[in-house]
Amino acid sequence: MNLALFFDPLPETLTAAAPAPTTLAAYATRFTETFPDWRAADLALIGLDEWRGSATGHPSRHGANEVRHRFYSLQKGSGAVRLVDLGNLRPGLTLEDTYQRLREIIGALIEENTVPILLGGSHDLDYGQFLAYETQNRAISFAMVDSRPDMAEPGPGTAPEDSHLRRMLVHEPNFVFSLAHLGHQQYLTPPEVLVALEKMHFETMSVGEVRADRRLSEPLIRQADFMSVDIAAIRWQDAPGYYPAYPFGLGNEEATQLCWYAGHNEQLSSFGLYGYRTDQDTNGMAAATLATMLWYFVEGFYHRRPETGFGTFRFLTYTVVLPGNPDKLVFYKSRRADKWWMEVERLGDNAVKRVVPCTYEDYLNASQGDLPQRWIRLQALLS
Repeated sequence: MNLALFFDPLPETLTAAAPAPTTLAAYATRFTETFPDWRAADLALIGLDEWRGSATGHPSRHGANEVRHRFYSLQKGSGAVRLVDLGNLRPGLTLEDTYQRLREIIGALIEENTVPILLGGSHDLDYGQFLAYETQNRAISFAMVDSRPDMAEPGPGTAPEDSHLRRMLVHEPNFVFSLAHLGHQQYLTPPEVLVALEKMHFETMSVGEVRADRRLSEPLIRQADFMSVDIAAIRWQDAPGYYPAYPFGLGNEEATQLCWYAGHNEQLSSFGLYGYRTDQDTNGMAAATLATMLWYFVEGFYHRRPETGFGTFRFLTYTVVLPGNPDKLVFYKSRRADKWWMEVERLGDNAVKRVVPCTYEDYLNASQGDLPQRWIRLQALLS
């Protein structure tokens, strides 16, 4: 697939100066005159400037380019970096064409084990990210970070960025196994939306829950095949680059930690940062925040350590006896990292077993005779 047909090169203002030898700019292969060899890369950055899905229109400057200015000036982290910047995606004739274009590009990158990083545009573009997984021939899980679940009923007067999550969940064929929605603000979220997600056995964590103990979000992200982040989930003081402004939300510390978790997840194969509007970012604070979030994702990626071989010496195995049905739960803890998993099995004649991420608290609850809520949700999803 000739991906170069879909991209415009980076502007000269981004690449004219010689990069400092210790910065990310010196290690990234960027599209200027020659299209990068994306098949040989670990990570591929894609700039987006598609806003037809937003009710507030197109900002005056290209958000991805603003973030790139900050990102490429950051120091390279530990280890080798094989990053290509494919430039800026040319939008399709229609918004639906852009979704399909993203589907094809992301699918091609995933097939070559290159992780696409989507940067810019309205949050509904993650629908194209989602569509890339339709050909995986398996149920997938994803995580979304946003100030509210975008579950509005599609129709006249509803912008696609307000209904893209609903569109994913009602998509046919349905290939969603689980969803984790993180960072919602309850005063922005209709109660019936949270009830609907609960009935579908999906997990949610409010902004208060994430801030109280961000470690509890790690297993939810560790289960995800892809993740999308809307900048609106971050409080305005830390990222003044969206509209309307919200004084509360995730802090930049929580936001970067979630990006580290995403990068560190060896199962995750695409990642998107959406919603950045340059017109609102008068001092460049939001661009700096997003650039740092990208840095943490990349650094997390290069600290990946695949965890395989449950039941082998690599893991400690804990079997908890329970008084009911099931009569036991099996937990695994990595010997080299503070990570836990548990077995979830579909009850009945057609048994299906999965080993899924969990928390130490899930193990403690089971040890006290209580079925963890995560086990109950996932068992329902397997039914």
